[in-house]
Amino acid sequence: MKVLIIFDHPYTATASENIPHQRSYSAALLAAITKGLHSGGHQVDLIDLHADGFNPVMSAEELSAWRQKKTVDPLVKDYQQRLFEAEHIIFIFPIWWESMPASTKGFLDKVFSKGIIYEEPKPGRPFVSQLKKLKGVSLVTVMATPAFAYRWIFGNPITKILFRGTFRKMGFHKLKWYNYAGMDNRTLEVRKKYLEKTEKRFASL
Repeated sequence: MKVLIIFDHPYTATASENIPHQRSYSAALLAAITKGLHSGGHQVDLIDLHADGFNPVMSAEELSAWRQKKTVDPLVKDYQQRLFEAEHIIFIFPIWWESMPASTKGFLDKVFSKGIIYEEPKPGRPFVSQLKKLKGVSLVTVMATPAFAYRWIFGNPITKILFRGTFRKMGFHKLKWYNYAGMDNRTLEVRKKYLEKTEKRFASL
């Protein structure tokens, strides 16, 4: 399959090595996932939002274009074309304040445009996805919040935003979430084992 990865971390994809103050477990997961996908014979297309200099803030000009079903930002237009080609989408980012970082939220706001990525046949009715090649969506997150607290106290807000509020709203339901909680408190050996497991999982995607 052709797999599109949307990666969001300020350190970019280059921060996959275990170098203090320059490392990201999200980037390490990205490296493991990419290796697994390649070994499984998949094509990988990476969108590294910070490396691309993506601006997540919606300007007045962009909102006006959005309402007219147009795109004025060449980078956003490029992202949209790559979404159309994707057979599987993987989002990778850390959980901050129980949600996604700003760049991923801006990606949804600006790239998932009505009349381009989805249609709204009737006001108040379910949307219709225009991503005709899409077969599945995976969400890979890293968080400091304990997994039980995130689920039972906060109610898994990230799945409500990205799954229920975005893809299911567009009529797409083949969604999987892989969460890595408390990785900062785990030993290097344990973190490496999780990376190995992740690589094998995505090799058989």
